[in-house]
Amino acid sequence: MTVRVDDSPQRLRRRPIRGTGGRTAALFLTPFFLVFLVAMIAPVIYAIGLSLFAERRSGLGFGGAEKVFVGLGNYADVLASETFVAGFGRLALYCVLYVPTLLCVALALALLLDAAVAKARRLFQVLLFLPHAVPGVIAALIWAYLYTPGVSPIVSALSSGGIQIDFLSVHMVLPSMVNVAVWEWAGYNVIILFTALQAVPREVLEAARVDGAGEIRAALAIKAPLIAPALGVALLFTIIGSLQLFTEPKILSTATTAVTSTWVPNMWAYDAAFNRNNLPQAAAASIVLALLAGALSWVVSHLTSKGGAR
Repeated sequence: MTVRVDDSPQRLRRRPIRGTGGRTAALFLTPFFLVFLVAMIAPVIYAIGLSLFAERRSGLGFGGAEKVFVGLGNYADVLASETFVAGFGRLALYCVLYVPTLLCVALALALLLDAAVAKARRLFQVLLFLPHAVPGVIAALIWAYLYTPGVSPIVSALSSGGIQIDFLSVHMVLPSMVNVAVWEWAGYNVIILFTALQAVPREVLEAARVDGAGEIRAALAIKAPLIAPALGVALLFTIIGSLQLFTEPKILSTATTAVTSTWVPNMWAYDAAFNRNNLPQAAAASIVLALLAGALSWVVSHLTSKGGAR
């Protein structure tokens, strides 16, 4: 009995190479996971460990300080702090003003950009993205100058027209921060939404125009619903960015007394770490904020994915 082995080149080419795909993927993904572990996971673990201890001084303070395990004591102290809780109230109000304003502005600009001619699109893309290219500190400094009476051309122009507005007052400083953030991040979100609009089937839009739908109706009734997943992504990024509010109030605090050193939770943690030298409480405040960001991210992701599934 003779067994024939087909070792022709065509047969050999058809044989799948098993096991190499997983090893190749692991090889390329290993650097990412190493950097992610060192830059993200390790600091979080260190912050959690640091938040479980506190420094205690013996006697009259001449005996030095020692670390004492306090468990969740730092978290209890942080959540019992009136200034920390008040900072969350301001942060919530900031999110209520900032998130819908940014998304509405970005969606409107993206729809206008999608309706523009090809040459104008490239020009407006660059112009809209330029503010995002400016570092946050520089942007806050520019707007602090534009908000300061006596040196701001905007305030001077409004005053000459009989309009007196103090952008750095107690009641106006929060909308002023919202304006800075919208100016800086609108272009970034416009690019996300505009990219999603490019994937909308043109046949659907042409059919809507044949049925008599105008540009506004097509934009609101067809384009906007079709890019709902991209809106969900923009919403998620915006909420996470809102919870990290620090640069704008920190810079504006140098120009007005309406913003204190503990105005928002991130500033409270910064003040605890570098002004009060209480690193365990700062770590506890950071973990509380990270847990809140994670919970809100899960809620937004769940709601947007559920809405997209429908």
